[in-house]
Amino acid sequence: MKHVFILCAMVFSMYTAVAQNKIAGRVTDRNNAPLPGASITLPELFKGTIANEKGEFELTNLPNGKNKVQFSFVGYTSEIKTVFLNSSSVELNASLTESVIEAEEIVVSGGYHSTQHENAVKIDVLKLNPKEVLASPNFSEVLTRVPGVDMISKGSGVSKPVIRGLSMNDILVLNNSVRYENYQYSSHHPLGIDEFGIEDVEVIKGPASLLYGSDAIGGVINFIKEKPAPQHTIAGDYNLQLFSNTLGMTNNLGLKGASDKFFGGIRAGQKTNADFLQGGGDFAANTRFNEHSVKANAGFTNKKGMFQLFYDYNQQKLGLAEEEAVEAIIERGRVCELFYQQLNTHLLSTRNKLYFGKTKLDVNAAYQNTTLAHFGEPGEYELEMALATTTYEAKVILPSDEKSEYIVGVQGMNQQNTNLNNRETILLPDAATNNYSAFGLLQRTFFEKLKLQAGGRYDYRMLATEESGDAMSEGYRPAVDKQFGSFSGSAGATFHFSEELLIRTNFASAFRSPNLAELTSNGPHEAIYEVGDGSLVPEKSYEGDLGLHYHNDNLTVDLAGFYNSIANYIFISPTGKDTPDGLPVYQYMQNNSALYGGEAGVHLHPKWVEWLHLEGTFSTVTGVQDNGNYLPFIPASKINLEVRAEKEKLLFLKQAYASVHSTTAFDQNNTAPDETATPGYTLVDVAIGGSIKVQKQLISIVVSANNLFDTQYTDHLSTLKEVGILNPGRNITLTLKVPFGSRGQFNSGK
Repeated sequence: MKHVFILCAMVFSMYTAVAQNKIAGRVTDRNNAPLPGASITLPELFKGTIANEKGEFELTNLPNGKNKVQFSFVGYTSEIKTVFLNSSSVELNASLTESVIEAEEIVVSGGYHSTQHENAVKIDVLKLNPKEVLASPNFSEVLTRVPGVDMISKGSGVSKPVIRGLSMNDILVLNNSVRYENYQYSSHHPLGIDEFGIEDVEVIKGPASLLYGSDAIGGVINFIKEKPAPQHTIAGDYNLQLFSNTLGMTNNLGLKGASDKFFGGIRAGQKTNADFLQGGGDFAANTRFNEHSVKANAGFTNKKGMFQLFYDYNQQKLGLAEEEAVEAIIERGRVCELFYQQLNTHLLSTRNKLYFGKTKLDVNAAYQNTTLAHFGEPGEYELEMALATTTYEAKVILPSDEKSEYIVGVQGMNQQNTNLNNRETILLPDAATNNYSAFGLLQRTFFEKLKLQAGGRYDYRMLATEESGDAMSEGYRPAVDKQFGSFSGSAGATFHFSEELLIRTNFASAFRSPNLAELTSNGPHEAIYEVGDGSLVPEKSYEGDLGLHYHNDNLTVDLAGFYNSIANYIFISPTGKDTPDGLPVYQYMQNNSALYGGEAGVHLHPKWVEWLHLEGTFSTVTGVQDNGNYLPFIPASKINLEVRAEKEKLLFLKQAYASVHSTTAFDQNNTAPDETATPGYTLVDVAIGGSIKVQKQLISIVVSANNLFDTQYTDHLSTLKEVGILNPGRNITLTLKVPFGSRGQFNSGK
């Protein structure tokens, strides 16, 4: 951890107060009418403001160099402009066009701070706002609105994302572009990120190891933190959610502020949920969960660049719905007393951007510490261990022109797993992992229509464990000392037939070394006995993607297909044997495999019905081994349909909307050996909401219902079906958001 603080101090010392750069201008519509409240942001600098009553804005204390500026306003197409500052003031005006279809935005997960339409790999952006967050106690479920994304769930408090059939360590989760490590090898452990303070979620489907290294073989999910307060502004919000199904409550309070140079904020929240009700009304024993979180950030900008420091704390207590708990717990409750896990996660990270003329340097580092404890009988520890991870990277964005961009960088990771306090059970041995990587990327535009992207990287990983247990007894783990190395690469292109129509294609190779659990497991975990294999070799993926995108003011259409060939794919499978205690034995193994499928999406806003939106998506994936067996944990094909009505003003509601959403999952009969088939189902969700002004205070209100008809069903990726528990039944949610704050003199128009 000391390395992080040293790096922070070094970066901080490079910042000096010198003459400031400034961008000022005006935001209007096509008739030159001002757009007060329009948002002006510099995503790379985590900086922004809003236009005053005259549409005017001003951003100061900006670094020298090239940056993208995004202008956006509800109901209008966003406009993105590039500016180059050199100890100067720049006038930058924007004229926005009305549009009822959401416009593209700058995305940060592709490495270039490009727009969605510029990337060879499509990056889906999910906005987290009162409309989307959330009609469920488990906010991760909102990710399933992205076609190709599903969830392995173990109750309403525990879920793990699945992208195109790949999950756990094949998916890399980022918290504000920082690698998030939280015992993700297992479906039994939660994601550990709450929704508050998160503004967008960016999803990359398919191999993304080029930028992020090992463990991004299936894709990347990047949780992007909320923007800072506009300059010269103090802003905040209070959020309340009530859930009928879990008798749950969520409270969250945030406050942030910004001057022309400094910005910062703090946010705190808590969640409490009882055992959920299954479809039909029976409660699911020991699915209760509670959570506390604190988030803080601070930073500043000037002529030399930007410095940011973030701190996230998350504590979760989650019941374990295993057979013993289901038999022992006969009354519904919300306090975790037996058979539960507790995770405490601290994440300290720093993100910095330095400008040297036409060259930019990104220097980022993070330290994360997660302690995991399992409890059996009341107050009785079964296991306790800590995972400490330090990550660091430096990226150089080399001098470029309007048609090209070049990036080179290095990354590293040190990870220590430590068993604490001589607890009864050892799930994983004490171990140290070190990873070193180097990469390069380039993109170039030809003929103003064709954009090519390519790159390569090399990863080297060392993993060493200590011997644990008695060599003559069950649960013995010999010492392991492994080294893995691999090259990865990608090449892709985006071709714009017109402003509305584009095609994108990409071919990428990716690499994942076997993790600690896969190599060393030898003991009980939840309701099974897991056995690792020290001879496992790295996975190697080769995926081809082809996509088509069309949009105009009233329609968007997306089509995508993929084929992913994975050499030495690692998975866990039952052996057909039991331990003397009666636990089924599961073995980590590997086989050459392939996953293939696709997604389709359409969004229609009829010209003749200005308030109506029609959306639909379809996704399918098949996973098969070379021996002809299907892979485990492959989601069923799904269709999502939504009808949504939106009005700027309806009676006493502002920004009023109502929606009906249906999810249809098909039968999943393509199952792995000893995996049970799952019948299909259809769920219907409804929501209505808007904003109400109460004594000059604007309050957002959403009332929604998930699984409106209380359907009894089991999702194929639910691990609770092993103990005979169905998925949650009807849930009615009340969501309130109360924003508050004050504006500075310039932005108020005074």
